[in-house]
Amino acid sequence: MKSTLALLLFSCLLCFSCQKEEVKEPIQKPNIVLIFADDLGYGDLGSYGASEWQTPHLDQLAEDGSKFTQFYVPHAVCSASRAALLTGTYANRLEIFGALDHTASHGLNPDETTIAELLKEQGYTTGMVGKWHLGHLAPFLPGKQGFDSYFGLPYSNDMWPHHPEAKDYYPPLPLIQGDSTLEVLDDQSLLTTRYTDKALEFIEKNQDQPFFLYLAHSMPHVPLFVSEKFKGKSSQGMYGDVIMEIDWSVGEIRKKLKELDLEENTLIIFTSDNGPWLSYGAHAGLTGGLREGKGTSWEGGIRVPAIFTWPGKIKPGTVQSQAAMTVDILPTIAAITGTELPELPIDGRNIWSMIQGEQQEDKPYFAYYNRNELQAVIYGKWKLVFPHRYRTLPEGTVLRNDGIPVQYTHVNLEKAELYNLQIDPSESKDVSEANPEILAKLQGYAEEARKDMGDALTGFEGSGMRKHGKYESPD
Repeated sequence: MKSTLALLLFSCLLCFSCQKEEVKEPIQKPNIVLIFADDLGYGDLGSYGASEWQTPHLDQLAEDGSKFTQFYVPHAVCSASRAALLTGTYANRLEIFGALDHTASHGLNPDETTIAELLKEQGYTTGMVGKWHLGHLAPFLPGKQGFDSYFGLPYSNDMWPHHPEAKDYYPPLPLIQGDSTLEVLDDQSLLTTRYTDKALEFIEKNQDQPFFLYLAHSMPHVPLFVSEKFKGKSSQGMYGDVIMEIDWSVGEIRKKLKELDLEENTLIIFTSDNGPWLSYGAHAGLTGGLREGKGTSWEGGIRVPAIFTWPGKIKPGTVQSQAAMTVDILPTIAAITGTELPELPIDGRNIWSMIQGEQQEDKPYFAYYNRNELQAVIYGKWKLVFPHRYRTLPEGTVLRNDGIPVQYTHVNLEKAELYNLQIDPSESKDVSEANPEILAKLQGYAEEARKDMGDALTGFEGSGMRKHGKYESPD
């Protein structure tokens, strides 16, 4: 009985902690622009240390608002990361794992509530531009998840016949408008430009009413493409050119908001779905000195840039070093707009006061990968990594500069390791022996999370799991 009660209390802490944080500003209906890059590394912006290319618009965005230095995604892979962002819920709880491709007969369950659906209840017009990746079949497209309009790709831009390692596997790449294919892409050079144009069109069209724009760029995920206006602009090469074009896109959006006198009533959020795809060498981004990259639960895979800007509401130049995660975005948006949280439990919390530079009580965040493997727990400056198998580039690997990946090797972490991220963000020194109380505390958080959401590494099923959406053919 006591263990059952403890689990119930912990589940409430995980799922509803966001309700405890009160918004200190009056409830409003700000426009919200959420920009999500793909495979952008923690060190890829000038404000986060990049020097081989320039990101003046994103750097200005950070100067004008709040920059997080310990911001996470719970899953270092495309579909799972997006499910967590849009629902405020760990994707493993929702049975969304990995990266869905053209063969997937499932997607995000329509019973789940997205940011778009929450805001529609408040009278918002909602639009999505870019990479969806939560199910390519009709029942799972953005129009079924609260978006009034959609223009973009149903999955990653490498899921096409020109994939360097799977040329005969993927079909032609569809560019979708609404719920039907507008055209098939054989060249992606204008993709970032076209996304930007559609985003600007959406803002212009909906300037007289509150709107939510979700712009999910397909790049810098490989294959890299850039328009003529940015080709050769970076001293680094193609990757730098691509980042500079994404930066330009952010600048165009801010310029349009200013032109329409919307800037003062618009919250802009910029972040990434996971870290860089390191096996692609010069076609991959920078971890900023963090360990490993995309596809791992080390810091280089799950720590990402995160910037929040809202003139007059967020103090310029704010730097927040406290840990937060993309699952916190939905409950934060709900709080500042006076929107009720979803009926189904979520895992994020309202971090509005953190965005404004204040401290909130630390809470445990979890990093899952593969098919429901709990690989790490983060609590403030502490991170406990559990024994698991992960991919890495062998020492001495010669990387390429042509968009062709080299091969990873896989190694086993044999025992749990504890890191103090405040002094060791590169996760180089296990300090578990010197911190037995912290070790026990994080292990306790993990045990309760396993009971709630399961863990394939230790054989837990999880009592709080929900089902993904399954496509049922009308035939």
